[in-house]
Amino acid sequence: MGPGQYSHPAERKTFTTSGGLEISYLEWKPQNNSETIPLLALHGMADQALVWSSFGQNLGQKFHIIAPDLRGHGESSKPSEQSAQGYGFEDSIADLNELMNHLGWQSAHIMGHSWTGKMIAVWARQQPERFRSLLLIDPAFINSLPSWTKITFPLFYRILPFLKMLGPFESKAAAEAQARQLKQYADWTALQQQVFEAAVEEKADGSWGSKFAIAAREPMFTDVMRVPGFTEPVNVPTLLVQPTGGINRSESQLKPYRKYLTDLEVCTMETTHWPFLSMPAEFEAVISDFLASLYRENKD
Repeated sequence: MGPGQYSHPAERKTFTTSGGLEISYLEWKPQNNSETIPLLALHGMADQALVWSSFGQNLGQKFHIIAPDLRGHGESSKPSEQSAQGYGFEDSIADLNELMNHLGWQSAHIMGHSWTGKMIAVWARQQPERFRSLLLIDPAFINSLPSWTKITFPLFYRILPFLKMLGPFESKAAAEAQARQLKQYADWTALQQQVFEAAVEEKADGSWGSKFAIAAREPMFTDVMRVPGFTEPVNVPTLLVQPTGGINRSESQLKPYRKYLTDLEVCTMETTHWPFLSMPAEFEAVISDFLASLYRENKD
């Protein structure tokens, strides 16, 4: 079943945190099964929940899937730079703990891509009881980096594909022309077009740009660089998806994962940093097979 022909559409809902932020999320769940398997799917920096639309619509009959727009993204609240609300790992982890409590989930399979791939590694170290499994989709900069690397942030902001859609663009057509040149939209499938459409908006001055809050960029980047993903062993079943065209390309980059993750499986995919957009069917099979193997092991 290809993009645009999904069998299980999402329902969009909103949850309000104790700090007053509105977190918008998509939900897919089995319609006729009281025993549901919870799965929390977290997008990367400057993306939004609809990147998981193929995943949710094709696997929503197997799992109860929640995909939030994290604070600063998509349809969720976007605190300003003057706000007391922050954009670090701890802020988003707090939102997610409250969201899980709201859903009545003590634990879940938790999947993170890129920036959130690193964030959930930190979260699993702090609260392993929340994790039935850890699904790492090409995490960004899993080690901490020296403080001097902050001077390279402006360079990263100019060259990273997921930040090239910030804008401003003079029109939606100009934004689309830029998107079509980026790896995550390279094939311009129905799925990729759907994600692009949900990611941009017309601004008050008539220009177009990403729904991602510019105020979130620097604090999120700072945490990615300064906070180590691992400092001690994490005893959670883990799948690391390693795209050959992604961030974690070499065996040396996998050393921290092999050192600290005591139950690790690595799956290499011949694709981009966004396997759920470039090879959705294959990606969905990888995740589904891994989770099925965990339940087979438990039965044995």
